Amino acid sequence: MDSRIKAKLEKSWAPIFYKYVFCNIDEKPFSVLYSDTGRANFPVNILLSLEYIKHLKNYSDDELIENFNFNYLINYAVGIRTLGGMNLSEKTLYDFRTRIYKYLIKHPEQEDLIFGQFLNLTMIFAKEAGICMKEQRIDSTMFMSNIKKAGRVALAFDVLYRAVKSIPEDRLSENLKKVLNPEFRTEVIHKTKPSEGESRLEMLLNLCQETKETIENISELKNSDAYRILERFLSEQAYYDEQTKKLKAKDSKSIPSDSLQSAYDEDATYRKKGNKAESGYVLNLSETCAKENSFQLITDYTVEKNIKSDVELLKERLPIIKQNTKCQEVYVDGGYYSKEVVQIAKENCVEVHFTDLNGRKPVRMSVSEYEIDEETKVIKKCPRGIIPIHASVKKGQTVAHFPKEACAKCELKNQCYCKEQKKDYVVRVNLKSIEAAKQREKIECRCEGNKSKRAAIEGTNSALKRGHGLSKLRVRGLVKCRVNVGLKVLAQNFKRFARYMLERAKKAIGERQGGSAPVLVQ
Repeated sequence: MDSRIKAKLEKSWAPIFYKYVFCNIDEKPFSVLYSDTGRANFPVNILLSLEYIKHLKNYSDDELIENFNFNYLINYAVGIRTLGGMNLSEKTLYDFRTRIYKYLIKHPEQEDLIFGQFLNLTMIFAKEAGICMKEQRIDSTMFMSNIKKAGRVALAFDVLYRAVKSIPEDRLSENLKKVLNPEFRTEVIHKTKPSEGESRLEMLLNLCQETKETIENISELKNSDAYRILERFLSEQAYYDEQTKKLKAKDSKSIPSDSLQSAYDEDATYRKKGNKAESGYVLNLSETCAKENSFQLITDYTVEKNIKSDVELLKERLPIIKQNTKCQEVYVDGGYYSKEVVQIAKENCVEVHFTDLNGRKPVRMSVSEYEIDEETKVIKKCPRGIIPIHASVKKGQTVAHFPKEACAKCELKNQCYCKEQKKDYVVRVNLKSIEAAKQREKIECRCEGNKSKRAAIEGTNSALKRGHGLSKLRVRGLVKCRVNVGLKVLAQNFKRFARYMLERAKKAIGERQGGSAPVLVQ
């Protein structure tokens, strides 16, 4: 190779990928995928590296294979020094992915193979770049799998069509044969007026019922995916009307958020978050945010159905993040706040900084104005310093009774939580409100600092969506989405790491020679 070409190669991302990703992929965990054949017919480290590159460059499979065949940078990155030295077929790629998917579905209790590699490689990046993981920020974002946004009529047609297609032609009634006609779809979906929506939906529901009864008489189809989805769809969307002896559509408000969203993705769920409604999944991310870091790394990710709340996500992931990264402080928005989250953080010796709290700010004085015992939660004094006649904690509330003459003429009476009774005044405060008041005080004291540290993670969400195709994945199903998101997250980490390494090399050359800067070769 010409020395000038070699110099350009050394200033590209490929040698960095080869040294810090390809050479550090642990192939041993993947041996479980080939227990039936004994070994893979293609090196696992090359296959996994190509998956990372696919998501790094946002390639399609055709583009990935073409670049593997003719792009020397790709070959160099995966340890091949001669173009055309190895042949890669689509079947080899698909077989590798299928084995991963099937293993993760069959062994949900085992460690996620892709997450294990992500953690290993991220720690290598962090060690090389001196990334501090003591401070981290967490956020979630919703995304879609490879499904279309469909109304109830379109969803009913997709479920019906898939089920009818699974039935042998000689077992179809004349009504069901029409479903397979392209004109039927056009008539039902595209030529339906808004006023006809309900009647069209009920027509499709009753065709679904006829299809269900047909499949029940075909023993080999009773365990099919199409039948299971059809059954679920009817149970969620329809009810039997005794008067007409037909199925009727349920009111849309009575349909749960975890109902079927696509005939081709059973795991996708519906959620409205703020002003945005979406069918699909939620990604929860954690990344470093220490100011001394040259760049920030994503340290943890998880993908769940999008109906899972931020609180539940943090309750599950915080102990894992602590164990893997030894973080000490976490910055999150108010959607993650709950008493349980605060308790779990204390148990794991992690300080959680909330940038805001859900709900309205109290109109009256803050609960923290009362002197409350830290351990017993009993009210010791009111904001004016009056000692209660008697106080106790019961039914999730701290209750204190104050002398009537002290409260009746108090200037803080209208702002206080006291209520007049026959013999005295009583103050009742929910125990959860006490913790919330403490958190609100912390937020107000550190408001700007907390917000600035957390806000940048929104840019990470945006980068994953714009640069790596996270907005709408090319796969369907929870497990496939988890795998693909894991590959994208590692690709994003590598992109940041590679940029840092090239900048470091640039500075080193400048200091030694005052020479020109290296160029990132695409």
